[in-house]
Amino acid sequence: MSKVMVIGIAGGTGSGKTTITRKLMACFGPDVSVIHHDNYYKAHHDMSYEERSKLNYDHPNAFETDRLIRDLRQLKQGKAIQCPVYDYSIHDRTDKTVTVMPTRVIIVEGILIYESRELCQEMDIKLYVDTDADVRILRRIVRDVRDRGRSLDSVIDQYLTTVKPMHEQFVEPSKRRADVIVPEGGHNLVALDLVIQRVRAHLERGEQ
Repeated sequence: MSKVMVIGIAGGTGSGKTTITRKLMACFGPDVSVIHHDNYYKAHHDMSYEERSKLNYDHPNAFETDRLIRDLRQLKQGKAIQCPVYDYSIHDRTDKTVTVMPTRVIIVEGILIYESRELCQEMDIKLYVDTDADVRILRRIVRDVRDRGRSLDSVIDQYLTTVKPMHEQFVEPSKRRADVIVPEGGHNLVALDLVIQRVRAHLERGEQ
């Protein structure tokens, strides 16, 4: 298998990481696979829903990042992985896994992926999506209430108690490890076009 390009896409909650990921997938289709850091949240089957809902999901220790690194290395070696599946509505990992096939381009997406130096070393391009905090909280409210079955009060409480302080402590400082900072996320067509050109050049080199 020819060399694999790994693209990191980080940024705060609601910054537009998913928009950029989707646009790259739409552009390159079967040549791209995606690993979401969120699917590597640690399992807490031994806790009640109430206990799980009070956990801090915005701290690096909430993730099984070592497993993500192992899985990413497997993909880079041309081997398929069984990616865990996380269910936001129950605040827990499910018993299911999803097969992720090796591809020429792998996207790793998540708020805290640059917090791990070891994970950063596996990446060829590190993007940090930088969006104003007021825009991000509004997007998070809409997403969590509409798509994840959360109440408005619970979203606001979680944002103020863990999301905002953890963003300031871990997410924001981690952007120093990024190669490219993308203001306004998926709406920044200039930055997106530059990334698309870089990926296209990588794929064309492999075909020669």
